Amino acid sequence: MVDEIRQRLIAALAPVELDVLDEGHKHAGHANAGKGHFHVRMVSAAFTGMLPVKRHRMVYAALDDLMNDGIHALSIDAKAP
Repeated sequence: MVDEIRQRLIAALAPVELDVLDEGHKHAGHANAGKGHFHVRMVSAAFTGMLPVKRHRMVYAALDDLMNDGIHALSIDAKAP
């Protein structure tokens, strides 16, 4: 899943920096524990002039169907260069 997330974000937003971390292990004992908890940290020129909510929407759009099938929780740190 990490590779799929990376590929989609690279294709859609051409980040200059990108980290995708699987954080499922941090959610042991929670509902859907161990499944689909991710953190994305990225820097992309596509985010220039965008408010954080718009940046998050762009990430969600790039991940599209994964948000309903594969990703249970996603935290995002999206910045412009």
